[in-house]
Amino acid sequence: MDLAELINGIKPADAEWENRAWERLRSQIRPRDSLGQLEVIAARIAAICRTLEPTVSKKIIFTMAGDHGVAEEGVSAYPQEVTAQMVYSFIQGWATINVLAKHGGIDVRVVDMGVAADLPEEWNVVRRKIRKGTANFTKGPAMTREEAIQGIMAGAELVIDAVKRGGYQLIGTGDMGIANTTASAAIFSVLSGKAPSEVTGRGTGVDDEGLKRKIAVIERGIALNKPDPSDPIDVLSKVGGCEIAGLAGAVLGAAYAGCPVVCDGFIATAGALVAVRLAPAARDYLFISHRSQERGHGAMAEVIGIRPVLDLEMRLGEGTGAALAMPIIEAAVAVLKEVKTFEEAGVSKG
Repeated sequence: MDLAELINGIKPADAEWENRAWERLRSQIRPRDSLGQLEVIAARIAAICRTLEPTVSKKIIFTMAGDHGVAEEGVSAYPQEVTAQMVYSFIQGWATINVLAKHGGIDVRVVDMGVAADLPEEWNVVRRKIRKGTANFTKGPAMTREEAIQGIMAGAELVIDAVKRGGYQLIGTGDMGIANTTASAAIFSVLSGKAPSEVTGRGTGVDDEGLKRKIAVIERGIALNKPDPSDPIDVLSKVGGCEIAGLAGAVLGAAYAGCPVVCDGFIATAGALVAVRLAPAARDYLFISHRSQERGHGAMAEVIGIRPVLDLEMRLGEGTGAALAMPIIEAAVAVLKEVKTFEEAGVSKG
């Protein structure tokens, strides 16, 4: 399958099933619309799965890892070596994503999309390395167009396989990569038309001078590479990252497979934005797990047109927001399926 086939294979969710879900939800033994966004989530899941009896209990998060050449410009509070070190923490089960995923009954797969180091063979990672980190986008494109497409297809194929062969019913996306908030802010700036100063945050916690430098780096990268906002792949290749390509592909793959997908925070949502610009119907399958504290994420969710499930003032990444939101989505489905209607329960409407 190539990218065109992937995009063309994505069909909108089924509005008729969504309407049926709303009929059931509004007939249940409680005040009408009393569960707010839980009902919105439940109806969307019904539309995606095309049934009033959906199941989303088998859950997995793909944490995509990749390095960024723009880290050379001092845009992060941590050195690039931390990416590989955190990948090791993930596979050892020591990190926040591991704890939250275990709590939610969620599997985690760590994917090497573009870590700058050669990861040891014994490390239990999914190996889809496009290149050893992107190039510094203040000196030229981050990667080639072909590499960006390769990353998208790798992410899509992993998710399609997880759904079709692995039986997973709910997909989550997360990230790891020093300097990836810089790439994500650059992507969002170009695709939204907003100035880098409006959408760039502190990432790993840079100080005021670091933030000014980070904004200036993004401005230089955009001015040099002139990414085309009407061409998401051009934007991704020129100022993006290998793991962001994988994250975009994961959303497309889930939509192609007819499976709901929950993206994490700023970086994962940047990948989701690329995906929905490539295939607008993919938006029907997408949930944004939480509103990140990273500057620009709220605006990114608004541009996509999806309300985040949670707002817990988090900004970690890794897939942690997805790990928290997935059980809420599962709970919404339980409400749809298990709460009786007035008629079923023999309760008077008054």
